[in-house]
Amino acid sequence: MYPKNLNYKMPPEWNRHRRTFISWPIKASMCYPEDYAAVCQGYAEIIKAIAEFEPVTVVVNPEELEALSHLFHNERIGFLPIEHNDAWLRDNGPTFLIHENEDLAGVNWKFNAWGGKYAPWDLDDQVAAKILDHVGLKRFDAPIVMEGGSFHVDGEGTLLTTEECLLNPNRNPELSKEQIEGELKKFLNIRKVVWLKNGLDGDETDGHVDNIACFAAPGKILLQVCEESGDENYKITQENLKILEGETDALGRPLEIIPIHQPPKLRDPLTNDRLTLSYLNFYFVNGGIILPVFGGEAKESDRLAVQVLSNTFPKRRIRTVNGMGIIREGGNVHCTTQQMPEGRN
Repeated sequence: MYPKNLNYKMPPEWNRHRRTFISWPIKASMCYPEDYAAVCQGYAEIIKAIAEFEPVTVVVNPEELEALSHLFHNERIGFLPIEHNDAWLRDNGPTFLIHENEDLAGVNWKFNAWGGKYAPWDLDDQVAAKILDHVGLKRFDAPIVMEGGSFHVDGEGTLLTTEECLLNPNRNPELSKEQIEGELKKFLNIRKVVWLKNGLDGDETDGHVDNIACFAAPGKILLQVCEESGDENYKITQENLKILEGETDALGRPLEIIPIHQPPKLRDPLTNDRLTLSYLNFYFVNGGIILPVFGGEAKESDRLAVQVLSNTFPKRRIRTVNGMGIIREGGNVHCTTQQMPEGRN
């Protein structure tokens, strides 16, 4: 039986959370292990910011448990010892579901480190199941590779994703677009998939949607846009904007689009690779939003992003964190987190 058959569905991220799960970084798996101390500081800032709003459970390798327990002095921050290879829990953690009677369950997707980019990933592929077993929830094991950062839902039957990621041959090469849609419908209980074309330029996740667009509410989508015609993101974001302008959601409503202008283009000073700076990699928490901001030349776009989100979510506190803290490792706030919704069990 699939979650859909049993009336489970994925709730939207803005629903109230019981807690947030986040993994602690692993030095051996980092692209730049010399930055380990700085990256840990970035993670600590994110964890403490989330804990201002809701409980946080930090997934930590067992040998680091004692050292980390001395780093945080907050009753809202706890630890769960689970061996893992890498720290992007949005992508290798469970997708939590809720039943119409408010019972919780979770999906355990297959994980292959973003198309086999970072070996080993055997421990990461076991994390979701171990979290679900720890919290005592019904587990649905999905037969496909899927990362949590590659899709968003509106809670009313619509899912948002990109072709660049989900149709990439390094994920599920044996499945067609229609077959992938079918699996998403069975495991997340959605009725319609809205397909954007590509994610942001330089995004090593192969175009995760959580860097470029997300639902602000049913029928309402935040979209990061680029207005500089010479920037690679100009064509990408204009194409996605055109797609959304012609789309409707699962209930047939046209989509209201709220643009957020991207931060200025920034390259890694050592590798010259483009850093994937995104305001859309924010995270909903109870009563607030954790927003990465970038400073420097991005000071004005930071201000405008805060303004857009404040206007869009007037009842939420916009809590900013240093978006440069972990970005060289390939992700940001949303990539690190996984929400467990409030429920009956």
